[in-house]
Amino acid sequence: MALTAAALLPWTVATQGQDTEITKEHPRVKKVISVQEELTPGLMAQPEILGTAVGQDDDGEITLVVFVNTEISNHGEVVRALPRSFNGVRVSAQLTDRFRALGKPSGGGAKVSHKAKQTPPIQLGTSGGWGNDLANGYCCGGTLGSLIKVGTVQYILSNYHVFESDIVPGGNGRVAATGDSIIQPGLIDVNCTAGNAQSVATLFQVSSLPNNNVDCSVAQVISGMVSTTGTILEIGTISATTVTAAVNQAVKKSGRTSGLTRSKVIGLNATISVAYENECAGGAAFTKTFTGQIVISNRGSSFLTGGDSGSLMVQDVTTNPMAVGLLYAGSSTSAIANPIDEVLAFLGPKLGGAATMVGN
Repeated sequence: MALTAAALLPWTVATQGQDTEITKEHPRVKKVISVQEELTPGLMAQPEILGTAVGQDDDGEITLVVFVNTEISNHGEVVRALPRSFNGVRVSAQLTDRFRALGKPSGGGAKVSHKAKQTPPIQLGTSGGWGNDLANGYCCGGTLGSLIKVGTVQYILSNYHVFESDIVPGGNGRVAATGDSIIQPGLIDVNCTAGNAQSVATLFQVSSLPNNNVDCSVAQVISGMVSTTGTILEIGTISATTVTAAVNQAVKKSGRTSGLTRSKVIGLNATISVAYENECAGGAAFTKTFTGQIVISNRGSSFLTGGDSGSLMVQDVTTNPMAVGLLYAGSSTSAIANPIDEVLAFLGPKLGGAATMVGN
């Protein structure tokens, strides 16, 4: 269907002078989602379009956001071709570089070291990863994000691409498998030598990608190696209850590279295309298009950067914050998270029961 201009509706998000929470259940968000569902397939067929989401503009109106790839030379033409509105819904472009799974660590300026080897039982929000995550002359790693449980069994939660993404023998002669060691810190922080790290859990392969809508993986805790309260560096103990994402919601995370950072949710129900590799510094494995994702402001990679993948995103409150999403990808403008309830719903059947966050 061709995109045509339409009159703008003066939508606001207040009821009797009080702001209402802008979640996916907000009636005007649902209206934008209906337009998003109609337009997104055609938009995503264009190589210049990286995704869409429901956001809010500077006027307070709920809008359809279209992510346009600045790495393609004609992106300006694509932006100019977008309509200002469609069926009464504002359409706005957000320029960004490609969204990538942020598994390759970079430097970082965290005030508290999230890369150091800890004395057990360790806290989470720390450097870690698959114990064999080196190939092609490089070693990789990510973040051991949080603790979940099924019954009485506790598991470290992180990303597929942090724990399981080595799917070809390639540069190290092996692939990830259940029972493999998950270490702290990750190889990138111990000179690529696993003997300088410590095994804190064993991989339980759940194979979330490429055929599912979440980028997650878990490792069963080795007794005595991880704090049983699920304490996260610079965040503390979280709530056992989760919360739905909302536009403008204040959030924070604790990750391997950038430590404790804060931001806000800027998009809901995002459809986002993310590229994955087949091992550390490997070749292209697949490109996954996720739906229903959370978008977070990440200007200048200030919230999420390489090595922070696997971090748990929680409410920005002081005591027992509730989990909002599992961070796994981003660009220099936006970070992307799986809604945490979808992650837990996927993991439960894989692990033989109801999966819940470990917390108060």
